[in-house]
Amino acid sequence: MKQLVILLVGVLALAPLERALGQGLFSDSLRAARAGTDPKELANPSVLGMGKSKGVIIRYERLPRFGMHSQGQQSKVEDARADVLRSNRFEFKAYAPLVNNPHFKLVLGGGYFLEEFNFKQPQNQEYPLYQRLEDKNLRSLDGQLVMLRPIDEKNYLIFRVKGELNGDYGKHSKVSLTRYLRTSMEAIYGWKKSPFLSYGLGVQLGYAFGRQTIYPALLYNRTFNDKWGVEAIFPANVTFRRNFSEKSLLYMGYRIEGATYNINIETEPFNQYETVELRKSEIKARFRWDREIYDFLWFALESGYRYNHRFNLYDGRQRTANPLIETHIKDAVYFNVELFLVPPRRFLKQ
Repeated sequence: MKQLVILLVGVLALAPLERALGQGLFSDSLRAARAGTDPKELANPSVLGMGKSKGVIIRYERLPRFGMHSQGQQSKVEDARADVLRSNRFEFKAYAPLVNNPHFKLVLGGGYFLEEFNFKQPQNQEYPLYQRLEDKNLRSLDGQLVMLRPIDEKNYLIFRVKGELNGDYGKHSKVSLTRYLRTSMEAIYGWKKSPFLSYGLGVQLGYAFGRQTIYPALLYNRTFNDKWGVEAIFPANVTFRRNFSEKSLLYMGYRIEGATYNINIETEPFNQYETVELRKSEIKARFRWDREIYDFLWFALESGYRYNHRFNLYDGRQRTANPLIETHIKDAVYFNVELFLVPPRRFLKQ
């Protein structure tokens, strides 16, 4: 039991990459700054006032009823409409330290994501895309490595590489790496100007806009006073923070989320393609409240408005090809609840 507690503390102490890229990982130097200790603490992206790092995350999200209109963009591909009664999303994430010293930190992360669609009877009952989404859930199994390399007291380097197996495979399906593997990465060079301001410039290679794209990344973390701050990695995520206390924080902003999934449709004309790919992207305007339950256990409630940017079907071997099906999804309100573990307070005081 003692060894298990030590391992859990280690996991929570380093916590996830998503806090590193714009939301605050490796906050040991901030605790030192708050205590007025060594001013030569090595640089990192965190600033005072940010929420605690997360080590284990369990999340459930629901999108209530919304409409869907699909238009065929190729010959033999028809149009169809449907109502989605609900869309449920489940997610689990966990992170563990591999290396943890003042000059180099390395974190291993892993996660599982599932999204399911429940349709009201569509007007076209045989429409292959709707049938496939109803019968098979979209799944993602991922692993990632995160590196933080403090260069000196003012500069740092962040690098992340992530691999995901994305598709509509089931529990007993054979998963082919060549068909399902998706890779993404980020690299950011940062400046720590003070305990209240940190920013960086870099690039991201990812699927936020529905297909693998390279785009610039601007990291900007700033605490203005005891109550207000901003945490951003533009353009993917910009969030304003309101600190009510160390146990209660409110976030307001937007987030761009995207992914691609290999799906199997065995009917004409889709079975002529080696692989068919669903590319999806959405923009969420969101409000989120984080609240401590007990010491290392927190919960979060989130709600907002989801704008669908892309939900299209493509020939997976043609990166820039025109879509086979272009789907327009009605914007909708979403709800999200989350439980997560953070470092115990007694550990942070050490």
